[in-house]
Amino acid sequence: MKTLKLLSLLFISTCIATSCNKQQKTAFETNCNDEYIVTAYIWPSCHDDSLGHQYLWEEGIGEWQVIQRGNPRFPGHYQPRQPLWGYGLDDDPVVVEKWIQTALKYGVNTFCYDWYWFKESPYLEGALNDGFLKAPSNEKMNFFLMWANHDVKYNYWNYHKWGDREDLLFEGATDWKNYKIIVERVIRQYFKRPNYLKFNGCPVFAIYDVRNFIKTFGSREEAAKGVAYLREEVKRAGFPDVHLIMEGGIAYPNEANFKSIQETIHTLGFNSWAIYNMGGINPDYLAYGSKAIELRNGWEGKLDVPFFPCVSIGWDATPRFPAQGANDVVHFNNTPTAFAGFLKVAKDYADAHADHQPKMITINAWNEWVEGSYLLPDKLNGYGYLQAVRDVLDGKYD
Repeated sequence: MKTLKLLSLLFISTCIATSCNKQQKTAFETNCNDEYIVTAYIWPSCHDDSLGHQYLWEEGIGEWQVIQRGNPRFPGHYQPRQPLWGYGLDDDPVVVEKWIQTALKYGVNTFCYDWYWFKESPYLEGALNDGFLKAPSNEKMNFFLMWANHDVKYNYWNYHKWGDREDLLFEGATDWKNYKIIVERVIRQYFKRPNYLKFNGCPVFAIYDVRNFIKTFGSREEAAKGVAYLREEVKRAGFPDVHLIMEGGIAYPNEANFKSIQETIHTLGFNSWAIYNMGGINPDYLAYGSKAIELRNGWEGKLDVPFFPCVSIGWDATPRFPAQGANDVVHFNNTPTAFAGFLKVAKDYADAHADHQPKMITINAWNEWVEGSYLLPDKLNGYGYLQAVRDVLDGKYD
């Protein structure tokens, strides 16, 4: 009965997504050469960053230090996760060249790099600068940035080192001085690159934590001035504007959230909304994905900006949290085939909304080993999740 209910929800969601109408021509132009912008998030933690080395991972291999110490918390729990290609560093262009070639082969054509600014300096930027941008084939792949401006407690990224210490190690909010440095840096280093993702000529830039963005300036109204400054500097650099994505989690579709999010979007001038993962963790992957569709459908028609659907591979952050167990891990029905079913629904959503937004689908993630959500091949599923992407794009799930 439960399975039938979930399948019914998937069918109904597909009908809502397609509106049972013929697809209309998109009003957006992009510098992506494919019909769908298939974006995988990059968590760039597995290299020897100076701040990371100082505060978190002194072994010189970044967060692999924590990932390798994962341990099973219940029978059948797949920990530690075991990459099929070994523990390569994400700032190594040889490693990332293999990423690019594999991603393109299976239909992932865009990487969204988590980008950080902590303690008045960039953090984990080496994965992008030294890994991706120095890979020989990097210009065959689109990329863009998500400013991951969230707070980080001392024990969040390495409880082995910090134990129960929960005061802030890194603060996501910054100030006007640093913000101006950030704006100049991302325009100069990234926006000007030919393969940086652009919608109608506008570089795409996502902001993860809107509350911390507002905190940087003190109020929504002052934060709007920060956005205006970004737009002015982007235009000064020769672009028509910037396409600003409100990133983060998806809120429950109720009247209070409708009002709050609309006010934020309108005051700050966001151009679209996306989410980093499906949210609302459930041990059953089918329930996890179905809930994400239900939330997405609840927002249908409530916002006047595009929404880009996200499909997660799974969720298992136990390497970071010693107290977590079976109820905190997605582990039932967590298969490439189930993932493909939800990716097909996201593809249908993109088709149905192509009259007013680019056909972009996001996937969590390319390499979130520490959160158990990755497309990269491992010793359990091999290339199964990558093949699922290829099969959905090739119409095998139509």
